[in-house]
Amino acid sequence: MKHDRYRSKYRVPKATQRLRGQIALEAARRIFPTIAPPDDAPAENWLDAAGPNELYVAKRKAAAVLGHRVRPGDLPSDEEIREQLVALWRGSTTGVAEAADEEDEPEAVISLADHLDRFAIFRMRLVPLESVKQNPKYHPEGDALYHSLQVFELAREARPYDEEFLLAALLHDVGKAIDPQDHVRSGVESLRGSVTDRTLWLIEHHMDLLALRDGRLNQRVRREIEASELFDDLKLLRELDDAGRVPGQVVGTLDEALDYIRGLESESYLETD
Repeated sequence: MKHDRYRSKYRVPKATQRLRGQIALEAARRIFPTIAPPDDAPAENWLDAAGPNELYVAKRKAAAVLGHRVRPGDLPSDEEIREQLVALWRGSTTGVAEAADEEDEPEAVISLADHLDRFAIFRMRLVPLESVKQNPKYHPEGDALYHSLQVFELAREARPYDEEFLLAALLHDVGKAIDPQDHVRSGVESLRGSVTDRTLWLIEHHMDLLALRDGRLNQRVRREIEASELFDDLKLLRELDDAGRVPGQVVGTLDEALDYIRGLESESYLETD
């Protein structure tokens, strides 16, 4: 994901968002015919068939076809193109053509959870974290994916049976690859519909205990979280988030983490060698 280093860390103006959406849709249309899965049985990781280099070339060609000269930092992210690919696949399976209205935001995916396996969504949100470099003062361990996997490993030791809590631990920072200036809000919105309300609440409030510790937390929010039946879970997630910052710590792969959580549906985590 070499090219993603050019992406801006600041809020994107509305006009630029619209242009990025148009480029993402055009790029997806160029790629879709070569990677489209069967209508009735999409492969779990079919979106990975288009690699970073192919996506980048498609972005540049799409911008040229649309007649735009775009700075690298204003190109859509890989994730935005993948979302448009899902939208195109949805349209191809329902017979509904997707169209972009130049006056409005191009339609992306109304709800990825309605059209894609939830584990494919989790993977789509997590993979970009590998390119998110963090402030070494607070995160000496390195990139945001490595941190997330550390927190997941700690959560698995503490709550091996608790799928909702494990997902909160693994997914709590996905917003850092979407909007680093407000990673909590963007992360929550990107996961809405694909995780439970409990998981979403834990992610939504995982930074609040830091603000509480520093005396910066709004009193209304403080009363809300302290009165919640999930407060103890939130405190544990905060503890694990703080602990999962060890340079060189051995962790499993992303796919191993997702396979473990998937296995909870059949209680395969109870199986031992």
